[in-house]
Amino acid sequence: MSKILERLNVVVEPNKEDKASRVYDWTMLVAISIGVFPLMFRTQTRLFWYFDVISCLCFVIDYILHWITCGVRSQRKENRWISFVIYPFTPMAIIDMLSILPTVTALTPAFKIVRVSRLMKILRVVKIIRYFESLEIILAVIRKQKRILCTVLSLALFYIFITAIIMFNAEEEINPETGDFLFHNFFDAFYWAACTLTTVGYGDLYPISNTGRFISVISSMVGIAIIALPSGVITAGYLDELRERKKAEQEAQP
Repeated sequence: MSKILERLNVVVEPNKEDKASRVYDWTMLVAISIGVFPLMFRTQTRLFWYFDVISCLCFVIDYILHWITCGVRSQRKENRWISFVIYPFTPMAIIDMLSILPTVTALTPAFKIVRVSRLMKILRVVKIIRYFESLEIILAVIRKQKRILCTVLSLALFYIFITAIIMFNAEEEINPETGDFLFHNFFDAFYWAACTLTTVGYGDLYPISNTGRFISVISSMVGIAIIALPSGVITAGYLDELRERKKAEQEAQP
């Protein structure tokens, strides 16, 4: 039995060296694609209904296979049953279940009480992470560098808050086009500060006084520096992760 589970685990987990695993990966990618495709249209046809059912069936099988093989992947070799109990509460298992529920509620009247939004089907896209190594590596980097990234995020939020307060009190002139203040409330100023920090610049809110424009220039310049920090951290971590995986593969080879 253990050998069967180990073989199933090799198949359901991405493995470039195993042909059956590659076929399984591509099958799941197709299932994800046809499951998300109907969300690109307002009108739902009978064909889209079949797409939804087929993709949901694949997701259910995938969920069950990952569940029964979770003990093989567990580091608790002595108490693998604990992994079997914990697995439904892991992040990816929850995402898998939430991506299945919309179809179940549509097919089974008994489950109509569970009002799951059609938008929850978008969670199916997250399943792609399992089958794209680059995305999986980025997630691994984020997990390893989460302390630094959280620090950068805190810095960005603090700067947005401070800039919003400064601009909210500095921009007191009446906009001649609207005959009203630029910022009706503090949230408007916070929204403007966030757009300026990220250099998005939608153009719906912009300072009209010289003081406000000067603050906007400083905020944009600092924003470029703050936004560049996580990019550098993730890039460096990505390269380190690639080197570590390549080294592990070389050591695993006979």
